[in-house]
Amino acid sequence: MVLTSSPIQAPVAVVSGGASGIGKAIAEKLAAAGAQVIVADIIPAEEGSKIAYFPCNVTKPDDITAFYAHISETYGQPDILVCCAGQGIHEKLTEGDPDKWQAVLDLNIMGALRLIRAFTPGMLEKGAGDVVIISSVSAGQPYPYGGVYAASKSALNILAETLRQETLPTLRVLTVAPGVTQTSFFENTISGYNTVESIGYGALSPEEVAQTVLFALEQPRHVSLNHLTVRPTPQPF
Repeated sequence: MVLTSSPIQAPVAVVSGGASGIGKAIAEKLAAAGAQVIVADIIPAEEGSKIAYFPCNVTKPDDITAFYAHISETYGQPDILVCCAGQGIHEKLTEGDPDKWQAVLDLNIMGALRLIRAFTPGMLEKGAGDVVIISSVSAGQPYPYGGVYAASKSALNILAETLRQETLPTLRVLTVAPGVTQTSFFENTISGYNTVESIGYGALSPEEVAQTVLFALEQPRHVSLNHLTVRPTPQPF
C-alpha cells in the first residue's frame, strides 16, 4: 500500500529530527511509500541523500519561521507532520543541572509545540492531515535518573491527545512510544551512561519503529490509531 493525498500529487511530509535514527528511518519509509519528504534537523544531510533537507533547530523560533516559510512557499501545506527531534538526559533530580534540564524540555516539548503551532493551522485549512509524535515507553514510567526525560515524554502524550481532541475530525494524531531502539540516542544522552547492551533487553531497529508509523498512516482516513507502543519483546516496561 502507498500513501496518497490526491490522484495527482504526492503527499508532503515534514520530519523533524529526520537526519538520523528513528527520524531518518521514518523519512526513508515515507519517501519509499510515495511521499515527498522534507527533513528538518541540525545534523547535516547525508551526502547523496535524495530526501530534501532544511537546516533547522526546532528550539529557535526564527528557524521554525524560516522552515515554515520554505515549506509553504515550495511545497504548500504538508499532509504529514512528524515530530521526532529530541534528546535524552540521565540526571538525578537532587544533583543534576537545571540548565541542562531546560535545554531538554525546550527541545523535546517546546520544539514539538512550535512545529505544531506553525504547521497544523494550514493542515486544518487543507482539510486533512496526520500529526505523528514520537514519545517513549518512559512516559508515565518514573525511574531513577530519568525524571526529566520521562516527564518530557509524558507531556508529549498529553499534548498529542489534546491536539487530537482540538482538531478532530480533520487531523489524525498518532503518538508512537518506542522501547529500546538501536540508534545513537544513548551516545547523545546528556550525562547518560546506559547502552543497549547494558540495558539488556535487546533492541528494535529504527526501521521497525518507522514501519509502525507507516502502518498507522496507511489506514483508511476513517481509521485513527492514536497511541502505539512498540518495544523489544523481552522489555518489561
